[in-house]
Parts: sequence; structure tokens; C-alpha cells
Amino acid sequence: MCKNKNKFIGISPLALAIASLAYSASVFSMEQDPEGNKGLETITVTAQKREQSIQEVPLSVSAFFSDKLANMHVNDIGDLQSSVPNLTVHQGDAQNAVVYIRGVGQIDSLAFADPGVGIYLDDVYLGRAQGAFLDVFDVERIEVLRGPQGTLYGRNTMGGAIKYVTAKPSNELEINLELGIGTYAERKLKASISGPLTDKLSGSFTAVHNIRDGYTENTFNGDDDGDKKLTAWRSSWFYEANDDFSLTFAVDSSKNDPEHSVTPVAQTALFTGEVITAIDPEKVSANFNNLNDLSTRGTSLTATWNISDNYTVKSISAYRAMDYDANLDLDASPDDVFGVFVFQEQNQFSQEFQFNYLSDAFSVVTGLYYFNEHDVTESGLFGPVISLVTNSENDQDNTSYAAYTNVDYFFNEKLTLTAGLRYTKEEKKFSRLQQFYLTDMSYKPILGAGDLTVTDFTTQDTWSSVSPKIAVSYQFDKKMMFFGSVSKGFKSGGFNGRSNTLNEAESYKPENMWSYEMGLKSDFMDDQVRVNATIFRNDYEDLQLSSFIADDQGSFSALFTNAGKALINGLEFELTFAASEDLILAANLGLMDAKYEEYIGAGGLNIANERELVNTPKTSAQLSMQYDIDTLTVGRFTFVADASYRSKTYPTVSSTEILAQDGRTLLNLNINYFSPNEKWIVRLGIKNITDKKYISHGFDLSDSGLSQLAYFGAPRTVSLSANYAF
Repeated sequence: MCKNKNKFIGISPLALAIASLAYSASVFSMEQDPEGNKGLETITVTAQKREQSIQEVPLSVSAFFSDKLANMHVNDIGDLQSSVPNLTVHQGDAQNAVVYIRGVGQIDSLAFADPGVGIYLDDVYLGRAQGAFLDVFDVERIEVLRGPQGTLYGRNTMGGAIKYVTAKPSNELEINLELGIGTYAERKLKASISGPLTDKLSGSFTAVHNIRDGYTENTFNGDDDGDKKLTAWRSSWFYEANDDFSLTFAVDSSKNDPEHSVTPVAQTALFTGEVITAIDPEKVSANFNNLNDLSTRGTSLTATWNISDNYTVKSISAYRAMDYDANLDLDASPDDVFGVFVFQEQNQFSQEFQFNYLSDAFSVVTGLYYFNEHDVTESGLFGPVISLVTNSENDQDNTSYAAYTNVDYFFNEKLTLTAGLRYTKEEKKFSRLQQFYLTDMSYKPILGAGDLTVTDFTTQDTWSSVSPKIAVSYQFDKKMMFFGSVSKGFKSGGFNGRSNTLNEAESYKPENMWSYEMGLKSDFMDDQVRVNATIFRNDYEDLQLSSFIADDQGSFSALFTNAGKALINGLEFELTFAASEDLILAANLGLMDAKYEEYIGAGGLNIANERELVNTPKTSAQLSMQYDIDTLTVGRFTFVADASYRSKTYPTVSSTEILAQDGRTLLNLNINYFSPNEKWIVRLGIKNITDKKYISHGFDLSDSGLSQLAYFGAPRTVSLSANYAF
């Protein structure tokens, strides 16, 4: 039972709404220039594989550095959703990262479905959605790049990329200890040490342990549901042989093994489909949620060789592995109707070679990329007691080869032309074995009953693509730049991992998208005001969509098909205003006009007019503020508040109105205290102040007589932490 929820917060929503003016994706601290002008700080990113001011990068990119992430109480990448226009990020039902940028993404969590947005950990692509919903610790910055990035990055960056850059070992000894508590019995401990080991070698180690109770009560047994128990660590070493050659070696591991998985809340009754009117988002009913274990581990070696002042060669070698075991109650009832078990093992190896050249006339990034992934997933359904139970094993091997180049030609100090090209070849081998068998009341096979093999096949296919990019940027002066680009995104095809026959598993086609973009980046009023605006158009073909229907016999059936065509037009706007030395206001706005131009559904019918794109709200916006109070004796206080809005959003492919989330507004407040010597930092964070109940994602199983299921976003939470630097 949820005994730890704190109900004492009593702050007026109106007061918070008035106070909640801005700190968006491009909020930066104040700095004083030599002439005494107040201005926004210059922020440096590596979105184009070289260090640049974010205002000089001809891409739509947002960046968040460690101090800002801490001030905003960003605990995981999902907390960035409102701070970036047209971004959707949340944790799915199977601890998977659901990421959409400008309407491009993937909601299916099974291994046969590749993500539509690439997530990178220190330039290493994370192949599976599980393990990619990264907790924020030991981080230097996070960059969010919108639009196709294939001419600069590794695999599958069709909709964009989230680039998680970890902190490098420091040159001086640093030791930090953080303790935190919060509602739902949250407890957090984080410790880190970093510093030099020799004159050429430095190292760091960071560990975090974070546990909390679940947000909902399971009325079946009185337990919590969807709790957290995370232990993670990361260690890195930096060896600088000389000014020209360096090595970075990193090892990381994480384990989240709470007592329960996350159970959805039924919105319709089983079998009858009647809408349930008395829904309590804080109560679920489940008898098959007693397993949820996700473990990840990885190692990487990056070698950088500066051949000369103009030439740099980099090698990035990485191995990662992930294990995921779960029991998911997808009938959301105490009955044995639709319990899903998953046992998944995945490992991947990637190798990337980069060649960089920079002169007064050219900037060249050229690379070769190799990626191999092996995934074995055993899964099945528990039906009614003493009945047929399904068990399947999917064995998939993915191999990707790519060569890419991106060339910037500087005509002069103002005009730059960019030409990029990427060649990608993808090979997939897929095997599926599926059996039905009788069980007793303990779900053990009944001896002598035998089993029925319904699926047993092996197949493979290969896809390739040439993806170009053409862009131009014009620097009107040091404070204003215009850019425009045309680029193509590509994501390989695959096989329906839920198929019952080989015919059903015939490969689905790759996704392709032409993306058009024009933008303006500007600073003015002595760098006190920053305005960035972009308009874009995504011409999307062969969308890979997952849906659940009833087959000809009325039984449950899962489809993974290419829908057809979609068109997404949009606008993004980011404003930052240094109103004074102590007050920074900001706002961001994302607008999207998205529609299917063709959606071929079951039976070959075009149902484009009956469907809305998944996770593509027409409007997303945020207003926020940062206000500093600095005293010589007491210390410094930093207040960060924000209000974010998202219009009606459809979380499922079926576009059911029952699971659609109407427009909603969330309010957050963060108070940060720094001691005069900044040895002590105390942070208080309140998220979802008004305790808004809203649907973040869902399952529509109604076509086969089951329920429509909703997963709700986090309720109001309060956290308090103290950090001490030794």
C-alpha cells in the first residue's frame, strides 16, 4: 500500500503560474564581459563533431550542462521532455525509452523494432530501447539534436539524436557525496571521486543507489506497483600520452530490480469493452507483476590522435550488454487472462573510425561505422488457469555497415555550404520458435499433455540506402545566422517478432523520410536576448507501426507493418531573456501539423482519415524562470520554476479517444541553496505541483476483447537532497 505519499503541499497553482517564467532548453547563466555588458553565456557543443558555439551550429540543437540539469532537478532523460520543442520522452511499459522528435519515433519495445531516435552514450549508440532511459548522473552535458543526423552519427538517427556526454576525469582531486530523500519513501545516495593518478593519467568513479516505493497501490494484494531499486556505477580513465595522442577508457554498470513491474490502469472492462467511469489512477489490480529486472553493462575505448593542427583521427570501440526479465500484467486484473512474461538477453559491439579535417576553407568529418547486435528474447502469454499457454523464442542478429562524410565549405566569413552523404547497409537474420502447451494451476506444463509447435522458421534480409544532405548557412554578423537544409533519414526494415507463420513474418520495408528545415539563430540587446526559430517539414514514407487486432477467428493478433505516408509540418521557437543580472526568463514553443496521407490497415483499406500520429501533439510549450539571490554571509539561492503545456496527444496507433490525453499543464518548482564556499549544496524540488493526472502512454487491446490500458505520468513528488564537496 502506498503509505508514503506526501499530501502537505499547498501552493496556489495560480501563484506558481505567474511565477513560472522560464528556463527552456537554451537557458544559460549570466556573465559579465570586460566592458560591463550583461549577457547570456556562450555555450559550446560538439553536435557537428567539433567544438562550436551553439549559436553557430546550423542545426536545431538544445544543450543542458550538469549545473543546469541539477538546478532543474533532472533525474532522467524523461525530465527533459518539456524543455525541448516537439520532444516526447517517457519510460514505456517494459522499462524502455519511448522517444519521439518531430513526430518520428517508435513505441514498440520488442527487439525486432528499432528506435526512431538514436540515443548515444559518449558517441556509443544504444541498440535497444530497454536500458536507454538513462538516469542522469556523472554527466557533463546532454545535447538534443532534431532532424536526421546520418552524415555525422552512427546508426539510426532518423528523427534525431539524444547525446549523453559523461563527465571527464578532473585534473584536481574532487570528492562529492550526495544524500537525498523524497515522497514515496525515496532514498538516494550518490558518491564520486575524480582526480589525477599520475602526470599523464587521471580517473573517476561515480556510484548511485536510488530506491522508492511505487506510485500506485495494487488492490489485489495491498503492495505498491512500479517501484524503483536502482544501483549504478561508472568509472573512466583518461590517459594523455602527449599533446597529440590520448586514450579514454570507460566501464559502466546498472541494475534496476524492484519488486514489481508497472501495471496499467484499465479504462474499459475486460471482454465487454464498457468504459469504466470510476477510474483511480493511483490504484491498479494485478496478479502478474512480481518480476522486473533490468541490468546493463558496457565498456568503451576512445583513441584520439591529432596528426597535425588540421587533422584528427578518432577510434571508438564499444561493447554493451543488457538483460531484461519481467512479468507484465496486461489484463490489469487479478484474473489469469493476459499476463506477459519476457526474458531478454542482448549484446552489441560497435566500431567507429572518424577522420576530421579543419582549415580556413574546409571542415570535413568522414567516418566508417560497424555495428553488430545479437538479441534472444523468450516471451509468452499466460491465459486462464488450466489452459493453453504460449511460449516463443526470437533470435535476431543485426549487422550494420556505414560510411559517411560531411563537408563544410567556407566561402567567406559569412557563407557556408554543407554537403553530406551516407551509405548504409543493414543485414538481419531472424528465427522464431513458438509453442503452445497445457499448464496446471501453477503454470507448469502438464506431463504427457505434449505441446503444439505453431511457428518454427528462420529468415533473413538485407537493405541499403544512400542518404544525402545539403545545407547552407549565412552569418549576417556575429549575432545572427540563417540556415537551411534538406536531408534524408533512413531506418532499416525487419521482421514481425510476434508473427505466427513465416508469411506473417515477411520483412517489412525500411522507413524513409525527407526533412526540410530553415532556421534563424540570433542574439541581440548586448547578448541579453536570444531568439532561435525553425520551421520544418518531414515527408515520411513507410512508417513502421505496431498495432493489436483480432484475427479472422476473433483471437488476439499483433501486426507490425508499414503504414504508408505521413506529412509533418512544424515550427519551433526558443526565447531566452536576461532581464537582469539575477533573473533569466525563457520560453519555448513547438507546433506540429501532422497527418497520415496514406495508412493501409487490415484488409488493405486506407484508414488515413481515421488515425492520428502517435506522440505528436499540435502544441507543446514551456515558460520558466531562474532567479538568483546572492548574499555574502548566508550564501546563494537559485530558484527555478516552469510551467509546461502539451495539447491533445494520442499515445496509441489505434488513435482511440479513450486513451487520448487532452491538453494538460504541469508546474514544477526547484529551490537550490549554495553555501558561501559552495562546499554545501541543498536542493528542494517539487514536480507536478498540482498533482495532475495524465496519460503518458497506453495499450489498446480492445479489438481482441481485452481492455484499453493507460499508463499515467508521475504524480506530485517532493525531493530534498544535500551535496557536500570534500
